[in-house]
Amino acid sequence: MSGVINLKEKLERFSEHWSPRVVAEMDDYQFKLAKFEGKFVWHRHDDTDEVFLVLAGSMGIELHDGTVELDEGEMYVVPRGVAHRPFADEECHVLLVEPRGVVNTGDADSELEAENDVWV
Repeated sequence: MSGVINLKEKLERFSEHWSPRVVAEMDDYQFKLAKFEGKFVWHRHDDTDEVFLVLAGSMGIELHDGTVELDEGEMYVVPRGVAHRPFADEECHVLLVEPRGVVNTGDADSELEAENDVWV
């Protein structure tokens, strides 16, 4: 794949919340777009960090020792092995960066687990 990737156009192609869509790969890492609204499930990724970059709106990430609040244009890296629960009071658009094959619900068994490696 080559060429310019228009993130706004890609976000218009899906409406599901908590269902990341791959837009690009770099080595073994995927860049995924997601729409968040409501509360996700508590989970962790034992083998990788997870990057959250807010493209539109605002969101929070609950951690056991506090909450990280993110606004448009801000990002946060959740370190590997750290339990967290993303949430957004209103729809928020996010770019996630993580290795190929990472399941969105990490170690949690949840109906919010999305199909993996879905491209948009």
